[in-house]
Amino acid sequence: MSDTPLRLVIFDVDGTLVDSQADILGAMHLAFAAEGLGTPPRETVLGVVGLSLDVLMVELAPDADEGTRRRLVQGYKDAYMTLRAEQGGAVSSPLYDGARAAIDALQAQPNTLLGVATGKSKRGLDKLIEAHGLEGLFVTRQVADFHPSKPHPAMLLEALRETGVEACDAVMVGDTSFDMDMAQAAGITGIGVSWGYHPVARLGAAQHMLERFDALPALLNNIWEG
Repeated sequence: MSDTPLRLVIFDVDGTLVDSQADILGAMHLAFAAEGLGTPPRETVLGVVGLSLDVLMVELAPDADEGTRRRLVQGYKDAYMTLRAEQGGAVSSPLYDGARAAIDALQAQPNTLLGVATGKSKRGLDKLIEAHGLEGLFVTRQVADFHPSKPHPAMLLEALRETGVEACDAVMVGDTSFDMDMAQAAGITGIGVSWGYHPVARLGAAQHMLERFDALPALLNNIWEG
């Protein structure tokens, strides 16, 4: 038997595994337009990606009443589903370069488990996984439906519980400060990526930075063996 402990690599989704900004921005514009409101600037919208929608809308529409925010959330969900259906998830939310190869390389390691922690709904994540043929690769899937919004550590703590992996043997890979703050709160190593929706300057809680997906396996080896 191997003495290598079981390890867990948890990925954020939007801005980390897939570039979904076209659908996010398009759906947000349609939702705000339906309420007669101006769409927040691109940088503002991308700056809150990763938060749960109810929390996110407070940031984007601080002057709106609760009923308006509820309609904005539902309008966004409906518009996102429509945009995704028009193109198909693989086109509207393409994988970043090297993402699939890195996932497959890690999946091939017998002591490495893969997971997801995302602000998406379960339905949204399931559709994305199906669109990219990623079924069966993520043994734990933590979504906004069942947890407080990032950066609360609940998603990561549940991923550890489900897999039986110790926090010291897990990492969180993400593109936002919410991901890195969540990892820090859960006692998990945070790996920030440079290609996502938050500038690197916002990822102060990251313990490591990744410039390219193909560098991930070697970085993980350094973290765990070093």
